[in-house]
Amino acid sequence: MSRPKRWQVLEEKDGVWTIQLASWKYFHDYITQEMLNYSHYVWRGDRLDDRPLLLSFDRDHPSLTKAQIEERLKAHLDQFKLATRGRRGLNPSRLDTDNDWWALGQHHGLKTPLLDWTRSPFVALFFAFEKLKKPQTPNRAIYAVNPGSCTKFTKTIRAAHKGKLRPDIVEFFTPLQDENFRLVNQSGLFSRCTAGKTLDEWIQERYPGYGSGVLIKILIPNRYRLDCLRTLNKMNINSLTLFPDLYGASGFANMVESIGNYY
Repeated sequence: MSRPKRWQVLEEKDGVWTIQLASWKYFHDYITQEMLNYSHYVWRGDRLDDRPLLLSFDRDHPSLTKAQIEERLKAHLDQFKLATRGRRGLNPSRLDTDNDWWALGQHHGLKTPLLDWTRSPFVALFFAFEKLKKPQTPNRAIYAVNPGSCTKFTKTIRAAHKGKLRPDIVEFFTPLQDENFRLVNQSGLFSRCTAGKTLDEWIQERYPGYGSGVLIKILIPNRYRLDCLRTLNKMNINSLTLFPDLYGASGFANMVESIGNYY
């Protein structure tokens, strides 16, 4: 009797791949056999397999145009900057760009035009399986994207851009301020896409007919979630290590209480 496939390619379209894994146990095999030499990819985990790679701020304003979203974003960030006065300690680090301010806000619950990423596929796996909520899709999703492939087009678009609106670009950046310990522990970074547009849409527009995976979406069946989280805990990937604060302590205690033989 032949062994079932550990994974299969469901779709290859315009630089975006969709891979279905038979089990979470094969995620390690996929990384070591298919991705080990591609260290430039960054990763993101999602509890749902049908949620678009769209910014949280954009999801709240689905009927607005790009110009309207950008106008709301500017007002939103100005309000956040004003509200932080006297709340960042006695000697706060300097924030030079809007993206630095957005990154600070993302860390503290602000709705932003950013998406979180990590340089560790197994940290992304944790975030995909961490939460237990309803409704739940049949799969959890792990995304891997090549920032260099996005940056190549971003430089060209930025150079040719004219006008006041933000150009149709995707930026990846790692903020350097000292106020985000979670970002350090999670090997984290951020991306910012065009207002109102998903990352996969942006990539497919620029890579029509392209066979390689600029963006890879890995689907992992939701079953055996507890085994996955127990295994990651043995690898020291848990709420305590990824959230070095009281939130992480609470999350870890909750998992110990709800998952048998977790700790």
